[in-house]
Amino acid sequence: MVGGPEPISAGAREAFERELADLRVERERVATTLRGGEEVGDRGDEADELERATELQHLDTRIAEIDGRLQEAAVAGPPRTGTVGVGSTVTVRFADDAAEATVQIGEVAENLDRTMVTADSPLGHALLGHRAGDSVTYDAPEGPTSALVLSVGVEGDEA
Repeated sequence: MVGGPEPISAGAREAFERELADLRVERERVATTLRGGEEVGDRGDEADELERATELQHLDTRIAEIDGRLQEAAVAGPPRTGTVGVGSTVTVRFADDAAEATVQIGEVAENLDRTMVTADSPLGHALLGHRAGDSVTYDAPEGPTSALVLSVGVEGDEA
C-alpha cells in the first residue's frame, strides 16, 4: 500500500465480506467443539483440543484483519480517480511488446479474473500512486521491465 487508509473497490469489499461471513461460520463451528476448561481425556484428546484452540486463534486473527481493513476503507472513502490506488482500473502499455492491457488493482485476486492485479504484486505495487503518462518499472518473471500508464479510472469505469 502507499500509506494511510486505502480505499477498496466494490468487488474487493464484497470478497472480504464473503470471506468474513465464512470465517465467522467456521469460527462458531470450531468454538462449539472446544471443551472450555473441562477436563480433557487422554493425550490424544488434549492434542485435538490444542489444535482446535490454535485454529480458533488463527480464525480470530484473520477476522480482525478483515474487520480492520474494511474499517480503514470506510475512512478512506471511494477509490481515487487521478492516481492509481486499490480499486483503480488502469490501462497500461508494456514496453517489451507494445501491447496494451487494462487491469484492476485489488487486494483480493479472484481465481478466474485475469484482469485483477493485486496491490502487492510487482506490477500492482509499481503502479500505486502513479498517474496517466507515468512510466513504471517492475520485476517481471522474465526480468526487469516497464510499462506506461495510459489511463486511470475506478472499478467499473472505462479506463
